[in-house]
Amino acid sequence: MTVEVGRPPALRSQLNLWKPLWWAYPTWVVTALSAFGIYAFFAMIQKAGFAYPYLSPFYSPHIVISGLPISPAFYVAWVPLGFRLTCYYYRKAYFRSFLWEPPACAVADRPGRYTGETRLPFVLNNFHRYFLYVTLVVLGFLWYDAIRAFDFHGHFGIGVGSGIMLLNVVLLSGYTLGCHALRSLVGGGIDCYSCSLAAQGRHRAWSGVSLLNNRHALWAWASMFSVAITDIYIRFLIHGVFADPRWVS
Repeated sequence: MTVEVGRPPALRSQLNLWKPLWWAYPTWVVTALSAFGIYAFFAMIQKAGFAYPYLSPFYSPHIVISGLPISPAFYVAWVPLGFRLTCYYYRKAYFRSFLWEPPACAVADRPGRYTGETRLPFVLNNFHRYFLYVTLVVLGFLWYDAIRAFDFHGHFGIGVGSGIMLLNVVLLSGYTLGCHALRSLVGGGIDCYSCSLAAQGRHRAWSGVSLLNNRHALWAWASMFSVAITDIYIRFLIHGVFADPRWVS
């Protein structure tokens, strides 16, 4: 008979209950990320993502160059793609789910030698902070697009698309501004937060980023789905599936 020392019976029963379901999280991650990746590629090859006054987040900032051999979305997509691929949360998610290193706690790694992020291509994850800097610029364009979505030929209006775009950029802001690299940028490299007004200001900024960072995984998933939903809605408008309900002053 095996006796587990130091674990209350209630905790042991919970562990035994969840252990057979260790595959649920990796399966969800593989399914969700694969589906989003396939849809994102489909959306970007369409060469159109604008239904006045709404612009798909895949096409922001709006680049208009005649005679482009490929969709203009590909000139922008590398920024959010690189930011998410190198994100600390997503790294944990796809290392566990796609690579099985490890797929779950108390579950063995896949056979083979674990090299972590010391070799190509995963050593490129060290560029995460640089993707953050460029992503902050793109986020500014997304806010501009969301505000512009309330402008209907010079008149203020509110459409369903306006609300969807605004919600999308709020979720993207929560995800981006809760980034671990931004948390280190605004609050790292300082030994005393109370020694000066500047240091106190950095502490307040660090606290704000930390508040968002506590739910970084939730922001990551919610913003990913909101990007897809926003594009789907705009694409329905482009193809005339339905008209956008709106009120214009």
